Amino acid sequence: MTTLALEPIGGVAGDMLIAALLHLGAPRSALDEGLRALQLPGLAVEVREVEIAGVRALHVQVRAPDEAHPHRSYSVVRQLIERAPLPQRAKELAQGAFAVLARAEGRIHGVAPEVVEFHEVGAWDSIADVVGAALLVDALGPGRIVALPPPSGSGTVQSAHGLMPVPAPATLEVLRGRALRPSGPGERTTPTGAALLAAWTEEAFALPELVVEAIGYGAGTKRWDDAPNLLRAVLGKEVRAQAGEAAWVLEANLDDLSPQLAAVALEAVLQAGAHDAWIAPVTMKKGRPGHLFGALASEAARAAVEAAIFRETSSLGVRRTRVERTVLDRELIEVSTAYGPVRMKIGRLHGRLLNAAPEFEDCRQAAGRHGVAVKEVLAAAIAAFRVPGPIR
Repeated sequence: MTTLALEPIGGVAGDMLIAALLHLGAPRSALDEGLRALQLPGLAVEVREVEIAGVRALHVQVRAPDEAHPHRSYSVVRQLIERAPLPQRAKELAQGAFAVLARAEGRIHGVAPEVVEFHEVGAWDSIADVVGAALLVDALGPGRIVALPPPSGSGTVQSAHGLMPVPAPATLEVLRGRALRPSGPGERTTPTGAALLAAWTEEAFALPELVVEAIGYGAGTKRWDDAPNLLRAVLGKEVRAQAGEAAWVLEANLDDLSPQLAAVALEAVLQAGAHDAWIAPVTMKKGRPGHLFGALASEAARAAVEAAIFRETSSLGVRRTRVERTVLDRELIEVSTAYGPVRMKIGRLHGRLLNAAPEFEDCRQAAGRHGVAVKEVLAAAIAAFRVPGPIR
């Protein structure tokens, strides 16, 4: 599995993540084409090479037309992203980050997330930071994203609400439940940077065991005395499967949702990146029949899956339980049958083959083309896989 590891050496912000991913090798075309799709007039991304503490890095600045009062509601930002013709996964990542920010701001100000007004985070350049980072992550397509604890910073910073403590209240709220490490003064982790980590990454306290394929450094604008202001991104293949892969079980009790909408919600959470999803009958308070809606999601997909549950169901709350799961090393192998090629899902443990199953959708389509039963194609695929060959 390809893993993207983020190490906030000196800090983390949206523009620093864009810079680190570009430096690592993510295609600039994916960034430019995606941001054009937002149709924000006057938006420009400037990229230049810098050197910090002897390390070559990229510095990115997203420029947008000046705004007298750069703030927008969460609903406006969400609609802007939803309408834009972006890659689906990039859209989900961006929506997940803003959903995390909206919930944090809502808790701070005592309002519902839907009516939250973003100030600095609602400016065009901040929106472009989040969407741009999502576009580059989508282009790289890592199977897993992990992040080491970001630096806390200290002191105060000027904001639209006046002088604020560092870490900013939104940063702390977004990172609730995750580790912050102590650092020198200054704003090291911005609310946007915190949201990208919280919505997209699993927490790690050391770089995972990787075969390193690419490394990128994104530079911040300020300079610190105690650390180079860099965000490092490392892309590589994990040496071995994780014995206990972290995941989240997300659940909601529903007693007022029609079965048709429940089915739509099930499909929506799977499209949002859930590993699995289910609906089970339950008896709720006052003896009312209802349904337990559940999903299993990685840390990287958790925010997007939660957003899909809230969007597609009538639930006002989602329970989260952190779990671990053991996952076999998996791959797809194509076999030739009398009905055409069929992909086989292969599962191995420590290199030993344990499971092999035909991809059902391949079999269903082949059966339709040839006018035979699906079970006939399933049997043919299994038989073809059992023929000795070099791939096994």
